Amino acid sequence: MLATYLNDHLAGATAGRELARRAAASNQGSLLGDFLEGLAVEIDEDRDALLALMAALDVGVDRFKVLGGWTVEKLGRLKLNGRLFGYSPLSRLLELEALALGVAGKLGLWQALEELALPERAIAGVDLPDLQERAERQLEQLERNRLDAAPEALGA
Repeated sequence: MLATYLNDHLAGATAGRELARRAAASNQGSLLGDFLEGLAVEIDEDRDALLALMAALDVGVDRFKVLGGWTVEKLGRLKLNGRLFGYSPLSRLLELEALALGVAGKLGLWQALEELALPERAIAGVDLPDLQERAERQLEQLERNRLDAAPEALGA
């Protein structure tokens, strides 16, 4: 069950990384774009921490799940956003909400792993409390940006 759980989160991290990169590019040159660029880097670092933990636990990477996470993010670009072509304020709001959901899931992952009392060799170099704090900070920043994006997206 642990292997399935970790691979599911790896697929989610892959989707989240791609979404953060796309959102950063769509908001380039703004404070939001700067935040999203940093978030994309942190999501990539967190994904690397997950991969290191999986390797230490001898949990193989399910390439189909990872590909599925990548594919889901790409398909998410096809959603209606109020414009036939291009980026809209609704796109921004939905991306921030999707990123917040992913980060909340990542926080749950780190918390669950801390409860497992994993072997010391598995968590060497992986600071679960630090990863939890980072996820909490990311959630706070995403929520602030989401609330800032809502009035323009929803016409208020």
